[in-house]
Amino acid sequence: MHSIQIRPFEALDAPWLVAVHDLLYSRDERFDDSFAVLVKEILDDFISDHDAKRERGWIAECDGKPLGSIFCVALSETTAKLRLFLLLPEARGMGLGKRMLESCMGFARGAGYTEMRLWTHESHKAACALYGSTGWQLMDSKPVHSFGVDLVEQSWKIQL
Repeated sequence: MHSIQIRPFEALDAPWLVAVHDLLYSRDERFDDSFAVLVKEILDDFISDHDAKRERGWIAECDGKPLGSIFCVALSETTAKLRLFLLLPEARGMGLGKRMLESCMGFARGAGYTEMRLWTHESHKAACALYGSTGWQLMDSKPVHSFGVDLVEQSWKIQL
């Protein structure tokens, strides 16, 4: 059995992360190219201007092969935002997502945040089930047209 590790994100991970978001979301959700552009902007901003004490990204990998990502960024002094939470399909269903989410929330708690928020889509059923089972609360749900498709956008939060 190969061990899966969760290591800190490095700038060299960015091209893979943009490409895998583009591939999975265009294939599975029919998103247009604007989504990959957004992911690249998020990563470029993080790489160029993040507070290493209060903001962090992680990559899950097995034998050097990346399997997913998760990021914690500041929304305010007391609120962190969960971003770019992604697992490759072959890495799902093994508890890795929960492990990554708990690590990210633990970091946020340790960095002094009292609340976390996230934004997702209703179609991400497994992720939404994970959020609900770990204490997150759905704050808002509304139909939108984003990335070239009709979606139901959701906002979630949790007290840390």
